[in-house]
Amino acid sequence: MSSAPPVICVVGAANAGKTTFLEKLIAELKKRGYRVGTIKHHYGEFEIDCPGKDSWRHAQAGADAVCISAPRKMAVIKKVEREMTLDEITSFMNDVDIVLAEGYKSENRPQIEVLAPDARPVFGKEKLICVVGNPQDKPKVPCFDPGDASGVVNLLEKLFLPGLVKSRKEGEVR
Repeated sequence: MSSAPPVICVVGAANAGKTTFLEKLIAELKKRGYRVGTIKHHYGEFEIDCPGKDSWRHAQAGADAVCISAPRKMAVIKKVEREMTLDEITSFMNDVDIVLAEGYKSENRPQIEVLAPDARPVFGKEKLICVVGNPQDKPKVPCFDPGDASGVVNLLEKLFLPGLVKSRKEGEVR
């Protein structure tokens, strides 16, 4: 039976560079052989389907859930009565090694805070595992340069992923 992957929230103020750093973090994790899932928290309405396309037409006709599937990817669009919790969303990602969630600063999850230049860390200090940026006041957690995704992945491996890729390569089932 597989266990749930660790979920790490990448938090920070608007325009601090969270998405840019996440791109580097994902690339470094993939380079090391990890399966990575991501979740982007969004405040408000959004659309991922194009008006006029078949899946959009299905939803417009009243479907409560629409799936589009192709040989290399699939997506499900589902109407919900309330915002799903991070745990509920993560339950759809049981085939990954780690989930990186952009946002969700109020969740009780380990956090990486990405800082704008010369800012002070502000989010979830008790949940903070590291800071990315050059804070005015040095926190009691490791600080990494925004270009040092490798250093952050080293920390994630130590805290949450010890030996995972090595054991999978040796044939163990997760």
